[in-house]
Amino acid sequence: MIKGLYAAASAMVVNADRQSLISHNIANLETPGFKQVLMSVQEFVKTPVTYSPGNLTRSGLNAIGSLGLGSMDRPRVTDFTQGNMQLTSNPLDVAIEGDGFFRIKTPTGEAFTRDGRFLRSSTGALVTFQGYAVLNQAGQPIQLPDGVVGIAPDGTVSVENKPVGQIGVSVFADPKADLTPTEGNYFTAKTAAPTALPNGKTRPMVAQGYLEMSNANSTQLMAQLVEVSRSYEAAQQMVQNQDELLGKTIASLGTLG
Repeated sequence: MIKGLYAAASAMVVNADRQSLISHNIANLETPGFKQVLMSVQEFVKTPVTYSPGNLTRSGLNAIGSLGLGSMDRPRVTDFTQGNMQLTSNPLDVAIEGDGFFRIKTPTGEAFTRDGRFLRSSTGALVTFQGYAVLNQAGQPIQLPDGVVGIAPDGTVSVENKPVGQIGVSVFADPKADLTPTEGNYFTAKTAAPTALPNGKTRPMVAQGYLEMSNANSTQLMAQLVEVSRSYEAAQQMVQNQDELLGKTIASLGTLG
C-alpha cells in the first residue's frame, strides 16, 4: 500500500515538472531562435515481489517478479531542429540556414545563439537584442560605421559596400552534447568554439532581413498541456485513494489489539 502511495506521488511530481517545462516552451513560442526543451519519463527503481511457499518443511521465499515504485524524469534534451524563417526586412535581422550558432560575448564569457535580432549600439558596435557584442570569426566584436549595412550569405558585413567584418558562426558536431542551455536563449560550449567544420557538416548560410522563429509547435504544446493536466489529476486522485486505504488499514489493525 505504501508502494502504491509512492508510485502515485512520484507521478504527481513528474507531471508537475512536465507542466513547468511545457509552460516554458509555450512562453517562448514567439522568441526568435528559441529551441524547445523536451523531457521524457522513465520508471523509478523496482522492488522484488515474493511470497511464502506456505510449507513449513521449506524455507525462503518464492519470487513472483518485480514491482515498480513509480516514475522519474529523464535528463532534459534540447531540440535543435531548425525553426521557420520569417521575413522582417530589417537589415540587421539575421537568420542561420543550416547548422551553426552566432558567437556572442556576454558578461560571463562567450555564448552561442540562433537569435539574430541584432542592433547597432550607440558606440557603433553590432550587438544582440540584449546589448551583447556580436563576435566575428576571430572572436572579436564587430564595429559598424554609419551607413547602409549589407550582410552576404557567408556572413560578411559591409557598410556602404565596404567590408567591415564577418559574423562569427560556430558549427558543433553534436549540439546536444556540446552545448549547455543558459538564461536568455543562449548556450555555452563545454569546449572552445570550433574553428573548423566538423566532419559531415556543411557550411551554414546567413539570410539578411530574416529571423528564425521558435521551433516549438503551439498545437502540440497545448495538447501536451491538457494531457499532463489530466495525468496529474489522476495521480492526485490515486494518492487520495491510497491515503484513505492506509487510514482504514491502520484503524482495522487498531481494533485487533
